[in-house]
Amino acid sequence: MHIGIAGLGRMGAAMAARLIEVGHQLTVWNRSPEKAQAVTDVGAKAAASPAALASAVETVITCLTDADAIEHVYGGPSGLLSGDLKGKLVIEMSTVRPVVEVALAEKVRAAGAAFVECPVGGSTGPARQGKLIGLMGAEPADAARARPVLDQLCRRLEHCGPVGAGEIMKFTINMPLMIYWQALGEALALSRPLGLDPDRVMDLLADTSGGPNVLKVRGATVAKQLKGVGPGTVTFDVDSGLKDLRAMLAEGRARGLELPLVERSIACYEEASRHGLGPTEVSAVSAYWAARPSR
Repeated sequence: MHIGIAGLGRMGAAMAARLIEVGHQLTVWNRSPEKAQAVTDVGAKAAASPAALASAVETVITCLTDADAIEHVYGGPSGLLSGDLKGKLVIEMSTVRPVVEVALAEKVRAAGAAFVECPVGGSTGPARQGKLIGLMGAEPADAARARPVLDQLCRRLEHCGPVGAGEIMKFTINMPLMIYWQALGEALALSRPLGLDPDRVMDLLADTSGGPNVLKVRGATVAKQLKGVGPGTVTFDVDSGLKDLRAMLAEGRARGLELPLVERSIACYEEASRHGLGPTEVSAVSAYWAARPSR
């Protein structure tokens, strides 16, 4: 299949490499052209604009930072919506509020294309290996049409309901994780006076009911940070977690829900970001709060 990807951040680039690896022809576009280099070096073609990308491919995938980025890439004289989308499939994989996806779906359908939202659970490693968790919001026929492509990116693909439902489920699976990084930091602060080796503490936590699955993957990274070693490769940063938490809180308020843990976690992430941790791996929140001076 000839697939286009607009948005080559960490996730977009990882998914692009995966799709090339499994045999698809790929055309890509990114607002910062230099970020396309790694993908074009392995066989992708670069489009001059989102509109040119839309006109060249059968299926368009977008993976963008936020609602403003979606407006920029889809709208305007050279946006995706100004290209030839008739009869094509658009798969939107950003993490934004459901209302953004619902409004976008109307515009894409008006341009003659099918629309599927599919935010994902997982980071760049699973994306590169085709082991993400996909959360589709779409009409049943459109979801079925998107499945052959998304099955190559996801180890589990859930059709959650109409457009908007995928984003709600993305918030649902991410909320406990984002709160957990803060809770872990507070727990580690409590145990810090014991003077135990961080590797030992993280190994113990991972082996108890207080240790979620993510510790099996990220526990060693947190232990290194507790020893003063940097978090290494960034797969999902603190500021991205903060963005998602703010979107969760806004969505909760729009639905009349109180989310006190989300609200408090936002303040904690904001403090970590102010201390320079915004671009670092999200688990740095735990290390920051574990080492934060007593007050």
